[in-house]
Amino acid sequence: MDPDLSEPGTPPEIGPATVETAGTGGSDAEETAMVESITGGASVPEATTSESAASQITASAYLQPECSGSLDDLARDLDSLHELATRGSWQAILDKMAQARAASLLSKPHEDLTYLTFQVLALTKLRRSADAAQELNSLHDFDGPHYRYESYPEIYPNRTGSMVPFSLRWLYALIPTKLGNRQEGLDRLYILLDYVRERIREKESKNLDASVDMWKRREVFVMNCLIGFHLGHKEFGVSLDLIKELISRDPMDPVLISKLGYVQMQFGDIEGAKCTFSRVEKMMNEGKSHGLLDETQFKNLVGRNKALVYLVGKDYVSAVREYEECMERDNSDVVAINNKALCLMYLRDLSDAIKVLENALERVPTMALNESLVVNLCSMYELAYVNHTDIKRTLNNWIARVAPDDFDSSCTRV
Repeated sequence: MDPDLSEPGTPPEIGPATVETAGTGGSDAEETAMVESITGGASVPEATTSESAASQITASAYLQPECSGSLDDLARDLDSLHELATRGSWQAILDKMAQARAASLLSKPHEDLTYLTFQVLALTKLRRSADAAQELNSLHDFDGPHYRYESYPEIYPNRTGSMVPFSLRWLYALIPTKLGNRQEGLDRLYILLDYVRERIREKESKNLDASVDMWKRREVFVMNCLIGFHLGHKEFGVSLDLIKELISRDPMDPVLISKLGYVQMQFGDIEGAKCTFSRVEKMMNEGKSHGLLDETQFKNLVGRNKALVYLVGKDYVSAVREYEECMERDNSDVVAINNKALCLMYLRDLSDAIKVLENALERVPTMALNESLVVNLCSMYELAYVNHTDIKRTLNNWIARVAPDDFDSSCTRV
């Protein structure tokens, strides 16, 4: 399973298809963050001491932030690669990188590693994980001298440290899980976590506060990946331990505390989840967003928490009301949209449930074009219509025109 942590509504099976809930994050979100971290103009190599606060997992840029202008200052044609990645044009990225390598345009070691990171990410998004693994296997020890700045003093004078993007290390841990080898992937993630914690201790010993902050954000990212993996296999005990460890460090993070409530629900501890969600609501009422959420995001987080309690209690009417309020505040809240449709389906109002999802796809396709949401819509078609195959084929053709390269069209089950 991808390393995601969804709002875990677990609806009953209805009719011939099991309907899933849309998640709030996951491998797609993480891989999108990976794109930002590879190319972020303020991101820095492991050897430097500051990083863009917007990125959870800064990989590596190769100039000091104060010296960098465009992304192309960091590696050749990086601006265009970033633009293609944000559009989901992963095949075009592979074509552009092949052209760059054929023309021998990558003259510095760090540029080759940056392009390789894009290539592995693109192959992963295109579900070519075996090819991605082959590219990674072509590398030698990430921590060897051939991947350190000081090994090339004529190219990188006065620079020391690793030039391997953190993104590449994370992809190295992720790929085995894509190939069905979950245990190897987990082992690599825990090794990566140990590596990150070693870097934190190293930076702390040198009083490099900005760098310590960067590595601590990376630590949180890796721990969240682990939480998602363990939750996906119903290993609730270790998931709770990891979440509680994170909360002990940041007790005012409403998103993290909400995750604790989701796990408690999966444990069957409904009352405990209600108390946890009440804690988040109290933080909102006291204006303690911790700078992580704006007012609308915070209200919608609280609203979705309330709705989830209603949903699990099969009070679908109240859940619909909460989700509608979320949608009024933010009409692109895909979790609220998806779960409102599910609740309407449980209320046997398939017609309105289908309209909710179809309207979302038409209104905000870039947000709503989510495999889980499409699976749910196709399940509703199967329940509602005798000619559902023709309807799903029409949907599949529309998706083929507007979806990014990595969208898995097989979710329409045509």
